[in-house]
Amino acid sequence: MARRSGSSADITGPRIREAALRLFARHGYAAVSMRRIAAEVGVQAGALYLYTPDKQTLLFDLMRTHLEELLSAWEAEEKGETPAERLDRFARFHIRFHIERREAVFLSNMELRNLTPENFAVIEALRHRYEDALEDILKDGVAERAFDVADTRLTTMALIAMLTGVTTWYREGGRLRQGRVEAIYAHMVRKAVQMPRWKRRRIEGAADAEVIDEPGEPAEAAPASGQGADTVEEPADVKGPPASQPQRSG
Repeated sequence: MARRSGSSADITGPRIREAALRLFARHGYAAVSMRRIAAEVGVQAGALYLYTPDKQTLLFDLMRTHLEELLSAWEAEEKGETPAERLDRFARFHIRFHIERREAVFLSNMELRNLTPENFAVIEALRHRYEDALEDILKDGVAERAFDVADTRLTTMALIAMLTGVTTWYREGGRLRQGRVEAIYAHMVRKAVQMPRWKRRRIEGAADAEVIDEPGEPAEAAPASGQGADTVEEPADVKGPPASQPQRSG
């Protein structure tokens, strides 16, 4: 018989998932028993099996739900037009989404080893879909000579790791507002991949001579300061007050 909306099943099921997420993240999947989850929720251990067949399925469902919500949220996000705009939106979105889901982020990264091979394959495919979204941005930027990236897949993994790391230290009410953290990280991401104008001009000049270096390959050193080297302008939400204008204390 189908369970009615508003029944105890509709209340207990989410409570079980919330308790499992909290306990798995805090103590580790292997250390948490179904009996302990039941005690956290306030039900008999046998009652858990009305909602999930086993602990492995519970872990898998938590990870899959997190990644499906991540993909859905990114698909709904305003993307921007140029690769640089899309990269900026991705960086800010990634921090904003994950910082509100610290336990799910921790679980999805640290408990992959405890998935069965079949469940791992499903989760890995979802993770790759999200990673592909960032890599596509990088590839487009390389194609347009806006980004200088030696390996788009490696860079994708490095950028995601850097952005996800915010969840380990950021706390609301600290020195920096969340919006400013997003802006600073987005700026760092752009600087990490942006092709300097001097190099783009060199490549374009080589193209005229039909001698083009592969994008991202090691090249000659950048010009010294004052000899045509580029500087990356910081966006307004990253810049602090001018050096001649001291910040007020208090």
